[in-house]
Amino acid sequence: MMRLDKLLSNMGVGSRKEVKQLLKSKRITVNEVIVKDSGMHVDPEYDQIFVDDQLISYQKHIYLMMHKPPGVVSATVDNRDRTVIDLLSADEKKFEPFPVGRLDKDTEGLLLITNDGELAHRLTSPKKHVEKVYIAHISGEFPENIVEQFQEGLTLEDGYQTKPAKLEILNKQSKEVKVTITEGKYHQIKRMFIAVGCKVTYLKRVQMANLQLDDSLPIGDFRPLTEDELQYCKSLN
Repeated sequence: MMRLDKLLSNMGVGSRKEVKQLLKSKRITVNEVIVKDSGMHVDPEYDQIFVDDQLISYQKHIYLMMHKPPGVVSATVDNRDRTVIDLLSADEKKFEPFPVGRLDKDTEGLLLITNDGELAHRLTSPKKHVEKVYIAHISGEFPENIVEQFQEGLTLEDGYQTKPAKLEILNKQSKEVKVTITEGKYHQIKRMFIAVGCKVTYLKRVQMANLQLDDSLPIGDFRPLTEDELQYCKSLN
């Protein structure tokens, strides 16, 4: 149950002040009954709410795929830098969404934005072992056994032993690689390459589990998940 004015405000009908004016003008009905009380509690799943002749379908959660640009931080609020939430419109911000997991400030690529905490947990919990796939450009010389080193797990500068990771060299000349990991330690991929004497110069996340970044999505843009994408995410145990 939730207040009628809050529901209508969240759904973009208007501010609470504007909703009160609509109620005063007898333009809102709940289950075919004209209502005037903005504090009335309604059940958004069962009550039929109309503004004039328009049915208001309540949406509890928001699910967005973003092509995160470099230069913004994966946070809801930051005192110094622009955040991924700052890229959203006022309509999306009303849902109080947050980024699922984290991409470094200078990293671009696939980022999910939602207000569904349960779904976020499914995708980020270390116990779920969700694979995350990145494309990276590297400077420095590759050790001959670099693929095997990633497969065995690497010891980072602080002594942390990473879980096995998959490294695929896409272009040896330009040093373009694909890296698949199942964890997300701070700056992990950058630190893994430092551990083998190399440096990451470009990093882009292209996939989480089987959810792939939409190639047609411009950098900095976002779109709702398709029904198939959403159902897949919800199917993860």
